[in-house]
Amino acid sequence: MGDAGEIRLQIAGGEEKARGVAGNGTSAATAAPPTMSERVHWWAVVLVNIVFVLSGQTVASFLGRIYYDQGGGSLWMATVVQSCGTPLAIPLLLYFRRRPRSTAVTRPPLLKISAIYAGLGVLLAGDNLMYSYALLYLPLSTYSLICATQLSFNAVFSYFLNKEKFTALILNSVVLLTFSAALVGVSHGSDGTNSSVPAGKFPLGFALTLSASALFSLILSLMQLTFDKVLKSDTFYDVMEMQFWSNTAAAVVSVAGLFISGEWSTLGGEMDGYKKGKVAYGMTLAWTAISWQLTTVGMMGLVAAVSSLFTNVISTVGLPLSPIVAVIFFGDRMDGVKVLAMLLGVWGFFSYMYQHYLDDAKAKKILAERLADDDEQQTVKLNTE
Repeated sequence: MGDAGEIRLQIAGGEEKARGVAGNGTSAATAAPPTMSERVHWWAVVLVNIVFVLSGQTVASFLGRIYYDQGGGSLWMATVVQSCGTPLAIPLLLYFRRRPRSTAVTRPPLLKISAIYAGLGVLLAGDNLMYSYALLYLPLSTYSLICATQLSFNAVFSYFLNKEKFTALILNSVVLLTFSAALVGVSHGSDGTNSSVPAGKFPLGFALTLSASALFSLILSLMQLTFDKVLKSDTFYDVMEMQFWSNTAAAVVSVAGLFISGEWSTLGGEMDGYKKGKVAYGMTLAWTAISWQLTTVGMMGLVAAVSSLFTNVISTVGLPLSPIVAVIFFGDRMDGVKVLAMLLGVWGFFSYMYQHYLDDAKAKKILAERLADDDEQQTVKLNTE
């Protein structure tokens, strides 16, 4: 994910991020263009992370709804499984730790980076708890449609924290996604479902989903800011390290909440009363943890390789998936209002993607012109010699 000396055309932000050659002072403007194998490798990494995000978040949301429908009721347990899958990343973390790293990048002080990871972990734990409440109080289809507002929030945070551009197409996307969430909000009387959703909790669920989406977008922007300004590196090891320690901190906070709230004492009875049995109870929690782990790894990888804005764009691609899954497996009703909200969300997504297409085309043109100028200057220099 980004060694020194590699130029990568970044899809998000409308600019090509170029890195100088480590140790020799070469600027981005004069760095060598990427080889075909480097570009293929970069795209392969991005595509793998995209698959992790789309598959992981869809399966995790689906299993989270199943957990509640089959008799699970511990909000803190639902929060714990969103971050407790971090031990699965230890083999990869150890493997990439052994690989040689560039000496051009100075590691920040341990105390500073520890404080950042701990702070991100606390924010993640709070965000996960809000998502747990939201998924309990809302049908999966409604929950997924409101979650699409992450893109709108992230556009704002990326503008202020990550210096991303705010163009007319991005503004159009933000407006469309806002209208999509507003439609779901004002039409809560039509949220029919076979899921065990508590009556009268829609307003709270709606507010919690919006708040969680906003906080999650802020977390992604802060992670990108950490890569750019603190770590000043986005290698795969850096990605895995941030993912591991921030989620470990979130897991510690969540487990503490589980014991402080007293919910831990009800888990035995919850397991005994689970409709599908004890094995199904354990498997549901285990696969939920694995799915969230894949999602987190994928998101962190996209934040490092591209940007937090693009990460939320990809997350929004899964918008149509969860409502469809909810209709098939949970009997959620997709009336005209929800269909319109979903179409507005998809329209907003394609507005974003078209803007990124224009930015990428512009970046390629600028890079080609820059390389042509460099070749011309080199030719003139050789002729004069």
